[in-house]
Amino acid sequence: MTSPRVLFIGGTGIISSASSALAAERGYEVTLLNRGRTETRPVAPGVEVLQADISDAASVDAALGDREFDVVAQFLAFTPDRVQADLDRFEGRTGQYVFISSASAYQTPPAHLPIRESTPLRNPHWQYSRDKIACEVLLERAYRERGVPATIVRPSHTYDHTQVPLLGGWTAVDRMRRGLPVVVHGDGSSLWALTHTRDFAKAFVGLLANPAAIGDVFHITMDSSLTWDAIAIAIASAAGVEADIVHVTSDAIAATEPDEGPGLIGDKTHSVIFDNSKVRSLVPDFVATTTWAEGAREIVGWHDANPQHVRVKPEADAMLDRLVALAR
Repeated sequence: MTSPRVLFIGGTGIISSASSALAAERGYEVTLLNRGRTETRPVAPGVEVLQADISDAASVDAALGDREFDVVAQFLAFTPDRVQADLDRFEGRTGQYVFISSASAYQTPPAHLPIRESTPLRNPHWQYSRDKIACEVLLERAYRERGVPATIVRPSHTYDHTQVPLLGGWTAVDRMRRGLPVVVHGDGSSLWALTHTRDFAKAFVGLLANPAAIGDVFHITMDSSLTWDAIAIAIASAAGVEADIVHVTSDAIAATEPDEGPGLIGDKTHSVIFDNSKVRSLVPDFVATTTWAEGAREIVGWHDANPQHVRVKPEADAMLDRLVALAR
């Protein structure tokens, strides 16, 4: 039996890097299609890389030629026109098209917990989420009307060693080490699920070339949730300091910092608990094992060991100062 040929569109991002590496480790013939610019997430051994600008159809066509794949996994499509371009290009050339959507597409705020794949899709607060919903609608129609072998995957907040899930990113950790306050939205008690990319990969790779996943949708997250205060406290502990947390309402943050508003009001403000039984029914050995305490230590350790990739952003520092001033 030949190994499945898998094309990752992307493959070196936060969500996709561990999945492409695990697929290669499990014997899949893995090809990445991207611009070939990565310093923080090296490509796994044995993985083929084709360079193309995903937004340039001619560049993509030149890189792919007439090649066919058992699976095409799309990590870089955010609007329906990009998905339609994929359908035009890959329909009839792949046995499975896997689209990475977003758990932020679910009803926001959720009327019921836990969130299941049957939870309605509606997000009036964030255009990113509405675009992902539109992509899903396009694929569901293609499956129903033409039998396009689509699978939809909805990650929630997936992270790796490069990402600090606090307002301000690494600048927030730098502030903690300087004895300055950091900001947590609301009263810090809402629940959030942080999933390490290695754990996401365990379930994701199990869906690839899996006939039972065709025409269906799955989310992949941690089973447990943490408060946002606990998230901040754990990364402060990993950085060797205590967190001075200032709480600012999500509405006040959105009003003061409009760029932060949609993703905050449209996603992180509301408590989430996910039921992962559906993906586990197809990938029964899936279990997320990386705790946030372990993940936080990995993040801080990587930043401390790689100062060439770390930048404290003056604009983020100023933003946090503005928000702290609202509460004090």
